[in-house]
Amino acid sequence: MKLAVTHEEGNVFGHFGHTEEFKIFEVEDGKILSSEIVKTNGVGHGALANFLKNYGVDTLICGGIGAGAKMALSEQGITLYPGVVGNVEQVVEDFLAKKLQYHPDEECNHHSHEHGEDHECHCHKS
Repeated sequence: MKLAVTHEEGNVFGHFGHTEEFKIFEVEDGKILSSEIVKTNGVGHGALANFLKNYGVDTLICGGIGAGAKMALSEQGITLYPGVVGNVEQVVEDFLAKKLQYHPDEECNHHSHEHGEDHECHCHKS
């Protein structure tokens, strides 16, 4: 299994479509075999599903995510665990131990405006 987590400074990044990097884990028999941080190089939103598929990712853990990105991930066969906060390493350990706390209905639906410093949204929890 290849598991990707939106990543920023060791924590789960709060908005899938704006993530600048993922930490990708190779997992087998409930154990982490390896991990690497990959930069998105400006790829965003729905295009990130293809980006992850090209890395062989089949599972994604993230913070907030929009409906379009959810659909794109589903079309690529990538299992999604949204609405997650915390340290990436701990989140992955929790996932492997089947203790991950996530919110399957988490969805950002406010893409008609720019995200400024005063922007408040429940899906940006990093």
